[in-house]
Amino acid sequence: MQPQPGFGGGAPAPPAPVAYVCGDCGTENTLKPGDVIRCRECGYRILYKKRTKRVVQYEAR
Repeated sequence: MQPQPGFGGGAPAPPAPVAYVCGDCGTENTLKPGDVIRCRECGYRILYKKRTKRVVQYEAR
């Protein structure tokens, strides 16, 4: 059986770290899946996800 073009067949790329902002001190933290949800500076446990730079457009009717 021949491999199909367009399919890498390798392991999927690991997810990129995501930037979050601490709800207490405002420090930017980057977290990967499995990391503890805690600010690296103050230890606060409420982090807000930063807004994406990608254009998001919805069609309203």
